[in-house]
Amino acid sequence: MEYAEGRAGRVFVARMHEGEDIYACLEGLAREEGVKAAVCYLVGGIARGKVVVGPEEREPPLRPVFRQFDDARELVGVGTIFWNDAGPKLHLHAGIGRGDDPIVGCPRGGAEVFLVLEAVIMEILGVGASRAVEPGLDLALLHLTDAKTLKGKE
Repeated sequence: MEYAEGRAGRVFVARMHEGEDIYACLEGLAREEGVKAAVCYLVGGIARGKVVVGPEEREPPLRPVFRQFDDARELVGVGTIFWNDAGPKLHLHAGIGRGDDPIVGCPRGGAEVFLVLEAVIMEILGVGASRAVEPGLDLALLHLTDAKTLKGKE
């Protein structure tokens, strides 16, 4: 395990409106405010999305399994924001549901707000981190620049 110590910075509270793109809003806020690292908490409604719910197989190359919806649903989620060469990137996982139809996974592909979605963004200071594509996995993963290492139980 790699880890780095940081400290709390600014806290932003945001309200997103009907039809807004969740990723565009949160990544735009991070770009506008210069937030290089953050944790995000989200609660509210989502109107459509494409959600990665796992890989087809456990072995690379990983092929994601998607669930797609285009109706009003509830969402509670947590994510992180770290930058890559193109700017801030949100990595979000959420529980999304409507009635007896729950989805848990990583929303992608035009995740759109239904009515209102609230977000609390807590900036993390003092951590050197970025997202970079991991060779062989084709996934943009977290990379810590000044990481400490801790071995887990063997």
